[in-house]
Amino acid sequence: MARGVWGVDIRSLDTGEHLFDLNAGRLMMPASNMKIVTLAAAVDVLGWDHRFATTLETPAAIDAGVLRGDLIVRGGGDPTINTRDGRAAAVLDEWATALRAAGVQQIDGRIIGDDQLFDDEGIGPGWAWDYLQFGYAAPVGALQFNENLATLTVRPAARAGDPAQVTLTPGSGLTLLSRVATVAAESAAGVDYRRRLDQPVLEVSGSVAAGSAPLERTVAVVNPTTFFVQSLKDGLIARGIAVSGAAVDLDDAAAELAESMAERRTMVETKSPTLREIGIVMMKVSQNLYAETLVKSIGAARGGLGTFDGGLTTVRGALAAWGVPNDGYVNADGSGLSRYNYLAAATVTAVLEREYKDERHRDAFIATLPIAGKDGTIAARMQRTRAEGNAVAKTGSISNARSLSGFVRTRDGEMLVFSILANDFVIPSATVNWIADLAVEHLANFTRR
Repeated sequence: MARGVWGVDIRSLDTGEHLFDLNAGRLMMPASNMKIVTLAAAVDVLGWDHRFATTLETPAAIDAGVLRGDLIVRGGGDPTINTRDGRAAAVLDEWATALRAAGVQQIDGRIIGDDQLFDDEGIGPGWAWDYLQFGYAAPVGALQFNENLATLTVRPAARAGDPAQVTLTPGSGLTLLSRVATVAAESAAGVDYRRRLDQPVLEVSGSVAAGSAPLERTVAVVNPTTFFVQSLKDGLIARGIAVSGAAVDLDDAAAELAESMAERRTMVETKSPTLREIGIVMMKVSQNLYAETLVKSIGAARGGLGTFDGGLTTVRGALAAWGVPNDGYVNADGSGLSRYNYLAAATVTAVLEREYKDERHRDAFIATLPIAGKDGTIAARMQRTRAEGNAVAKTGSISNARSLSGFVRTRDGEMLVFSILANDFVIPSATVNWIADLAVEHLANFTRR
């Protein structure tokens, strides 16, 4: 770490004593430790019991089992209509059942996505162009299906030398350009993919071995709304409700629908799990889309359109109210994916301390954090030490930056809050993580006796 830099802050929450600091006030890239700030601000604005609503609406009449017009899905930003715990399938089942209960067996119209709660800027400021195709950089929207991830599937041809079969989930918004070959069985193989900047094209290259199992990768979609409505259309058809029209974004049909907008009636409303549950997924697996959804949601909750600027301004207002100096951070997104983000270790511990000392938030916030040696992103770290099952901490990881911040009890049962940030290193990131883990183990072993 001679060429790198550490930012460390450690305090006792029981005595208020400042136990250790190393560059604690220095601004550093926090990676996903930014989610600590985002979640704290979001629950301050929305509350732990907040739920996101999604509704199916229509201005059309139902005649002889046929909806004589468009079905409109209005998004409230729910990020949980995905494959986790089978929720997406359950929601589609619920909607198909509700439509049948209303007398709809067929839709003689389009499936239209109303995403007007948020603006259409899905990519966070400072996100790098060369990872926009990957699942962790999926764009945010008011309508979100399967975490805005399409599935790229590569199947080998029957014979070596023939092109492989490459498919992508409908609605991704990407055109495939495949250069994947089938090579002899038992041959070394590998597939790479990248999104072009000049047009919505996904270039897939590499090779797969004949006779091998299909290879699957997740790909970030271009437009979350069109992906959602296409998935909804396909889901309804699969459940026996025919749909004659196309799946479209409201932005492409707003003019013709202007007169009938006020006539829309709700057919079914579905609410997400609580923010308490959403926060657990967001923090334990470090889910970026959830964090960006919270940023736009708290912006919308303050009035107006849900935007990055509005949400980040709301976060800054919360930090100011908590006494965090405005030169102790730079927030550019909610997830920490942006390299424009900066936090001081002292800022992180201040936010954590605030959550711990507020009885409205303490238990719920701690429950969102990964547990050392047990679950989340530190399930395999600090095992067989006093930190295992004791320390709870949020990790962070982007190129040449690692972070680990949270709480740990000492050998005496004293509660400590810590933030350990590392930037600008060229040694293996696993070594940096090991150093941070060793520090937390040292804290778990600390005694004043």
